[in-house]
Amino acid sequence: MSAPGADHVLPLREGAVSGPPRGASIIAQIKKANIEYVLSVPDQHTSVGLLYPIAADRDLRLIRVCKEDECFGIAAGLTYGNIRSLILVQYTGFLYAANAIRGVPCEQKLPMCFMIGMLGKEPGVPATQSKKFGLRIIEPILDAMGIQHTSIETEDDVPKISGLIDAAWRESRPQAIILGGRPEAK
Repeated sequence: MSAPGADHVLPLREGAVSGPPRGASIIAQIKKANIEYVLSVPDQHTSVGLLYPIAADRDLRLIRVCKEDECFGIAAGLTYGNIRSLILVQYTGFLYAANAIRGVPCEQKLPMCFMIGMLGKEPGVPATQSKKFGLRIIEPILDAMGIQHTSIETEDDVPKISGLIDAAWRESRPQAIILGGRPEAK
């Protein structure tokens, strides 16, 4: 039996041949979806390809927090002001912030979007089949929470991002974007 929202999971694209996602392409999709704020703790997986360019981008405001769960309260405030934000966390931070995610975007049905970095995920291997336990459990937890999610593994997948963010706002629900490939700084 599928968890709520599981029927809305977009699978990895079979036979995708493009390279890793490019940070510049991800940022362009974030801007296309009218994101104004990016909330994040510093991390290894996305720093060079995403966080450094976002910090230097005049169209985006980066709010650095100490702990991942802080992102969700800040994003809620921005949401109530009709301001779009994107939360950028690692899978370990997602696990740490699970209670805040349950209490804020899930129970309040807020249009929060978060990108989950999958540090150490094996290229071409679905996260649910990873050798790392922490990576394997992310999608089942998202399913159990009823959070729709999509994997971004390659540059071919990046154009999905703006539509996913727009759908979260249109339907007033949380949306997770699983960033399986490390964004390249191109």
